[in-house]
Amino acid sequence: MSYTDKMLRDDALQGKVIVVTGGGSGLGKAMTKYFLELGAKVAISSRDIEKLKKTAAELEQETGGTCLPIQCDVRHYEEVENMLQEVLKTFGKVDVLLNNAAGNFISPTERLSSNAFDTVIDIVLKGTKNCTLAFGKHWIDTKQASSTVLNIVTTYAWTGSAYVVPSATAKAGVLAMTRSLAVEWAKYGIRTNAIAPGPFPTKGAWDRLLPGDLAEKFDMAKKVPLKRVGDHQELANLAAYLVSDFSAYINGDVITIDGGEWLKGAGQFNLLEAIPEELWDQLEMMIKAKKNK
Repeated sequence: MSYTDKMLRDDALQGKVIVVTGGGSGLGKAMTKYFLELGAKVAISSRDIEKLKKTAAELEQETGGTCLPIQCDVRHYEEVENMLQEVLKTFGKVDVLLNNAAGNFISPTERLSSNAFDTVIDIVLKGTKNCTLAFGKHWIDTKQASSTVLNIVTTYAWTGSAYVVPSATAKAGVLAMTRSLAVEWAKYGIRTNAIAPGPFPTKGAWDRLLPGDLAEKFDMAKKVPLKRVGDHQELANLAAYLVSDFSAYINGDVITIDGGEWLKGAGQFNLLEAIPEELWDQLEMMIKAKKNK
């Protein structure tokens, strides 16, 4: 058994209809594939309809499932409502919303234009709000017995992070919304949770964030206590569990999957791991010498 293996039984999502924003590539595609393998019908959305169609055809062929591509810019509420109606027209219902669409820049904040800052806020925070509000209103109006919102955030949603300030700001808002609605909407049978992934490299997103040879110079695995980055199946396993009925008592939580990365960065003395063994021996001798005086 390996962490790259699939976790749930084959029918774990049988009969469920799931919408994945930003589902055409990267982590969204990986999660969508596993949902399909577990028996769900999945609609994927993004602004690039050609990429979506290609991904949907590829995943249907690989899994034998049903994947519906829908063009949607989550920054615009009317497009989100149109996406919801398209899903309902095709599948008759929707059970799960996975807010995965995101945008980010690595940059000193003072170098960002106001429009660049707004772009990230609009996709991540406003887009998540648009989808959550549209789907939530539908579920409440139709008195659907149970439904789930799963949001993809980051560990710097609660710590903040330099050089990705728009993303940190937006993700913090998404996390607050996750926890708030978990309480407010539970009475309607709506569960709301989040996942905070650490480094799970994807070609598109990471090429944009760390172009050229920066990815090699900025080795994310070195920041992780487990000394590796995440495998996409690990994230897909967790997401599938959280949108399945097996997690029916989990509500309002954010689950970190980062190999201990953020804890390593948060600890005041964590950098002491760079001290070699012989220096620790010297320090121990110095401490003992002081005690004996």
